[in-house]
Amino acid sequence: MEEDEALQGEAERAKVETHAAPETGRQISVSEFLCHCCYDILVNPTTLNCGHSFCRHCLALWWVSSKKNECPECREKWEGFPKVNILLRDVIEKLFSDAIEQRKEDIQQNGDVARSLATFQKYGNDQIPTVPNTGRIHPRGGGFFSGVLTALTCVAVVLLGYHWSSREFEEDLLVHKPVAKWTAEEVILWLEQLGPWASHYKERFLLEKVNGRLLLTLTEEDFTKEPYSIENSNHRKAIMAELECVKTLGVKPPQNLWEYKAVNPGKSLFLLYALKSSPRLSMLYLYLFDYAEAFLPFIHTICPTQEDKYEDIVTKLLDLKDPSWKQWREFIVKYLFLPYQLIAEFAWDWLDVHYWTSRFIIVNAMLLSVLELFSFWRLWSRRELKTIPHRMWRHFWKVSTQGLFVAIFWPFIPQFVCNCLFYWALYFNPIINIDLVVKEVRRLETQVQ
Repeated sequence: MEEDEALQGEAERAKVETHAAPETGRQISVSEFLCHCCYDILVNPTTLNCGHSFCRHCLALWWVSSKKNECPECREKWEGFPKVNILLRDVIEKLFSDAIEQRKEDIQQNGDVARSLATFQKYGNDQIPTVPNTGRIHPRGGGFFSGVLTALTCVAVVLLGYHWSSREFEEDLLVHKPVAKWTAEEVILWLEQLGPWASHYKERFLLEKVNGRLLLTLTEEDFTKEPYSIENSNHRKAIMAELECVKTLGVKPPQNLWEYKAVNPGKSLFLLYALKSSPRLSMLYLYLFDYAEAFLPFIHTICPTQEDKYEDIVTKLLDLKDPSWKQWREFIVKYLFLPYQLIAEFAWDWLDVHYWTSRFIIVNAMLLSVLELFSFWRLWSRRELKTIPHRMWRHFWKVSTQGLFVAIFWPFIPQFVCNCLFYWALYFNPIINIDLVVKEVRRLETQVQ
């Protein structure tokens, strides 16, 4: 009797393993639906770009152990984040329901498998999903923003190549030319860059044909007399303060973005990239290593005192006193919660000097603020706020390593390459960030739906 029941059970299992398919008129065996990792029937089959299918938990175990986005069988890299092949899953579960249920129970009881699946799914959630586009054939295809970036890159390279070939470069700026060799026209240029108020005295300097050598001999008493007759004491103070800097340095100190880049090409590029990636660390760097020349003008611009709110920008930057407690309080609050707003406020104050550049910086700061807000929202929605200290330390280590790498190899990088990277970071990053914001908004809409 027991032998008959055993034979009947084997017959039932054989019947499952060789299920008859009357529609196709052939036998379908379980061996046709085996995972090539565990060599058992596929559970939640996941098909990669190469066409190979694996159990989802097998693929997760492989990814966690190897940290490679490639097929376990043929080693071809897969794009995006693999999804469950729903059609194949439904077919297998319909044909071999009992075997699938048993396999699922075994998987749920395995703690390592559960952890690997959770880690794999978290990795998938961190990926920015792409919106389906019927006109896009290749997964890395261009799109509108890629086309714009390509066109702008070509134009920028052509313009930079032209300036490089014609030798119209930063070496011609006054920040590189000794004051004693300035011509009368260059003195007027220096005067005009002090601010719009200085244009009232341009004609007087032209009539006297004041060149660099004569400029170095002028005193505040000379400016009160004919032919200069500068009656406004604040204007005299500003001119004399700038003239003292010129006498001390022997050249014109940098007063705008382009002159600062010409004098400090490596530092300017580093700060530009660092402000995008980590504005808080960048401001801390200025405080520790460039306090008098960069940090003090920065904080006096974005956190002005009541009495200097309406002063001319150059006159205001000449007052390099230590910030008051009220200024520090305002700065620290914005530094912690709205660092990109500080950059936007600084750029706004320089609209008269850099009309279009300041607008690019302001727009980019707004976009970066939105992206940072999305990042915190993603952490909060996933209840991962406790991982913020670890993420901050990892980010600090990454930025510090990159800064050290730039400091070591910067002397060997040609100036032309520096300019290309500088203009790319300054003008093209806003376009890239617009694309990122659009993707984040679409991703949020998909989650809500």
